[in-house]
Amino acid sequence: MSSTKIAIIGLGYVGLPLARLFATKYPVVGFDINEKRIKELQSGVDSTLEVSNEVLQKSLVTKPGNDIGLYCSNDLNEINDCNYFIVTVPTPVDSTNRPILTPLFKSSETVGKVLKKGDTVIYESTVYPGVTEDECVPVLEKVSGLTFNKDFYVGYSPERINPGDKEHTVEKILKVTSGSTPEIAIKIDELYKSVITAGTFLASSIKVAEAAKVIENSQRDINIAFVNELAKIFNLMGIDTHDVLEAAGTKWNFLPFKPGLVGGHCIGVDPYYLAQKAQEFGYHPEIILAGRRMNDGMGKYVASEVVKLMVQKDIKVKNSKVLVLGITFKENCPDVRNTKAVDVIKNLDSYGIETKVLDPWAKPEEVLHEYNIKSFKDIDSNEQFDAIVLTVSHKEFLEIDLSMHLKENSVLYDVKGVLTKNVTGRL
Repeated sequence: MSSTKIAIIGLGYVGLPLARLFATKYPVVGFDINEKRIKELQSGVDSTLEVSNEVLQKSLVTKPGNDIGLYCSNDLNEINDCNYFIVTVPTPVDSTNRPILTPLFKSSETVGKVLKKGDTVIYESTVYPGVTEDECVPVLEKVSGLTFNKDFYVGYSPERINPGDKEHTVEKILKVTSGSTPEIAIKIDELYKSVITAGTFLASSIKVAEAAKVIENSQRDINIAFVNELAKIFNLMGIDTHDVLEAAGTKWNFLPFKPGLVGGHCIGVDPYYLAQKAQEFGYHPEIILAGRRMNDGMGKYVASEVVKLMVQKDIKVKNSKVLVLGITFKENCPDVRNTKAVDVIKNLDSYGIETKVLDPWAKPEEVLHEYNIKSFKDIDSNEQFDAIVLTVSHKEFLEIDLSMHLKENSVLYDVKGVLTKNVTGRL
C-alpha cells in the first residue's frame, strides 16, 4: 500500500482519532468544512480532547503530499490526489426521531467532486442497512460521473469510538470491515488491519456490517431500558436498585447494566435508524421502540422524583434553588450532543425551580448555543442549594464536598449511583 493516500472526511470525535492513527503509516489529509475546527487542529489543539495536543502536534505535517503524517484542511483541492476517502460525519435524528442523512449526502457530494477511477470510499457513520449502497453510491455516481464497481468502489467499516475513553482507543477496538466486491473488501480489511492492533473482522457484505453496527447500540439501549424500568419498580417498593443489581451480579452470566440517562450520538440515536428501516418493510419494532420510550422518559422521571423528595422534606418547590452536576452526555468528556441531562434540567425548570448547571468539562458557549442553558465550570464555595442532582459522574464531582453546598434541610439525588454519603435518593 505504498501509494495509499487517505482523506478523512469529518474531523470530530470519530474522524480525528482515526486520522491520527492512519497518519502513523500513511499520508493523510483530514478534511472538514468547519474552518474554526481546521485552524484549531492546525495549531495542534483538539477541543474534543480525544487526541492529546502532544500526540496531535507530533502527527501534523505542514503541507499535503506524500509524507507520512496528518494535514488538516477545508480546501477541497487538497484531497484531490487521495485514493481512499473515509467518511466519518454524524448521523443524527430530527425532533420526531427520524434519521437525518443530510450530512452523509453532503459529504458524498464532496467526495464525488474529487473521485477518480480506482478510488475507494469507505463510510464509518452509523446508518441503517442499505444506506451505503442505496443512498450514498447514487450520489457519488451522479456527482463524479463514474460507475460504481467499475470505476470506483465503496466499503463500510462502522466506527466504534467511545468518547472520553482513554483505555479503549480506536486502535485497541476490533474493527468490522466490508467492501462492495470480494477483492475490494480484502483491500479495505488490509488497510484497517495495518493500523488496528486489535485486529479486524471481515463481514460478508456491506449491509451485514451496517446492521451489525446499528444493533450493537440498540442492544445496549434495550438492556439499560430494562434496568431503568427495574429502578422505577424497586423505588416504589423502597428497595435500593443498586443493591439488587450487586446481588444479582454474583451470577456468572448476569449482564452488568446500570440505570441512568441514555443520551449521546450513538445509543440514544441508533435504535431509531433500525426502527425506521424496519417500518419501511412494514414491521413495527415493539421492543426497540419501547426501550427508547423508557430511556427518553428518564429525565422527566428523575425531575419528578427530586420534586417528590423536596415536598416530603417540606421544601417549597417554586423558586427553590437546585444545583445540577453535569450536562455532558457522559462522564469525563466534553461532548454535549443529545445529552439527556438537559431533560432533567428543563423538567425541573417547569416546576418553577431555579436551576444552576455545573460542568467542568462542557463548554458554556456550546451549551448556551445548543440548549439555551447557562452552565458554569466552577461554583462559589459558599453557595448553597435546596437540592443537588448529580446527573453525570465527572471525576471532579467525586472530589467535591457537596455538604457545604446543601442547606440544612435539603435533597441530594444521585442519578449515577456513585455517591455513598448522605444520599437522599438515587435511581
